[in-house]
Amino acid sequence: MSQQKIYGKLLQGHQIASGRSSNSPYQAGTIHTQTPFFKELGLDLSPYFSGTLNVDISPYICIMNSPQFTFRQVNWTEAHPPEDFSFSRCPVIYNDESYDGWVYHPHPETKIRHFHNPSVMELVAVPIPKIKYGDLLQLLINPLEIDIVEPIT
Repeated sequence: MSQQKIYGKLLQGHQIASGRSSNSPYQAGTIHTQTPFFKELGLDLSPYFSGTLNVDISPYICIMNSPQFTFRQVNWTEAHPPEDFSFSRCPVIYNDESYDGWVYHPHPETKIRHFHNPSVMELVAVPIPKIKYGDLLQLLINPLEIDIVEPIT
């Protein structure tokens, strides 16, 4: 598979995915809560950190055009209606080391809160030692599954 390398900066997100936000309705975090549902549908995220990396790739945006996994109408919580999610494998390069990861894309049309800037990609990855906000990362995306484009203004 040919991979496309893109660069981004790690940003602090809403901390809802990890459950670290004091006002999160999901004590264990959304990723921990969603993981059993995704596993039942064919994607086991249990080896990964139960949170997301929020990577700013501006001025570009990420468009999922043919992701490896798309799960429709996942009813993972009683707090709101079911959501759609897409995933595409995406290794993360940090300090010249490669870490396994996935682009995690809750579809905005089915998501009801905690939206991100369209230039921010969310990733689920294995734990990455010493990573911190502001660090620069390289992401290896599959261009058959994801388009990285400049937004039309």
